[in-house]
Amino acid sequence: MIIVTGGAGFIGSCLHAALRQRGLRTVIVDRLHEGVKWRNLASHAPDQIITPEALPGFLEKSPKVEAVFHMGAISATTARDGDLVWSTNVALSQFLWRWCAQNDVRMIYASSAATYGAADKPEMFRDGLEAIDPLKPLNLYGWSKQAFDLWVKRELAAGHPAPKQWAGLKFFNVYGPNEYHKGSMISVVKVKYDDLQRGSAAKLFKSDIPGLPDGQQKRDFIWVGDVVNVMLWLFDHPDVSGLFNCGTGVARSYLDLAYAVCDAAHQARDVEFVEMPEKLRGQYQSYTCADMSRLRAAGYDLPFTTLEDGIRQYVRDYLSRSEPNL
Repeated sequence: MIIVTGGAGFIGSCLHAALRQRGLRTVIVDRLHEGVKWRNLASHAPDQIITPEALPGFLEKSPKVEAVFHMGAISATTARDGDLVWSTNVALSQFLWRWCAQNDVRMIYASSAATYGAADKPEMFRDGLEAIDPLKPLNLYGWSKQAFDLWVKRELAAGHPAPKQWAGLKFFNVYGPNEYHKGSMISVVKVKYDDLQRGSAAKLFKSDIPGLPDGQQKRDFIWVGDVVNVMLWLFDHPDVSGLFNCGTGVARSYLDLAYAVCDAAHQARDVEFVEMPEKLRGQYQSYTCADMSRLRAAGYDLPFTTLEDGIRQYVRDYLSRSEPNL
């Protein structure tokens, strides 16, 4: 049995589809509510769905679990409720860590590139627990992920029990199918595609960094299929533990992305620059680029999808279809 928290969400449901393709039994911890999240599971139903509140009771029954993929979190970078973010992103993660350690269960969890804060040079995106102390996230979400990473570091340094395999993944800018419920946190790729479908230009934020031209803000954009491949590789290599970046190792500009969306949608390259919302100023990462050397050194050797190929696949196989879910 595999537990996937956040398994009806974006990354979690894509991972879940791959686990089901392997014929594995799965339990999803999530809330479906009355929205469209159930469609993320329509083609690959789990054995069981439980709410986060029911998780402790479920685990008290000592189920035979091989691994926990902990993807569940409040992932909005604009989140403001610190108590809710702490209980969801930190306290629940600590509870699962301890349970996995006590029950000899492996744990792979979602950290975030948001922990890097205002880092703006490639050498500032080093992963591994030894590199995280100086990091200064720009928002509550990134701080909560940093807080758990630091807690893991303290637990290990103190010699406290740990899962027999543990891996934290600092996800960079992930895009792909099953993200449609995410509202304002949906990927820039989907937002630009929607701009075009409405008959308008692809809109990009103007730069708020002096000397940085509009559209030249750069991020490490990663296709969700590559993210799933990394998680499955870790699952297949139980001897590998650590805190790893999960990006492509290549920073691409927002203008590159907008042009790639236009090309994939077979429309003219039409881009309009708009003012950045006040709530994002001072919290907006204008550069991210994953240092992937640690994961490569651990043995991961699959190639990463280029931005153009990933966007082409996303538009062709999902966004342009009436049923866009995986």
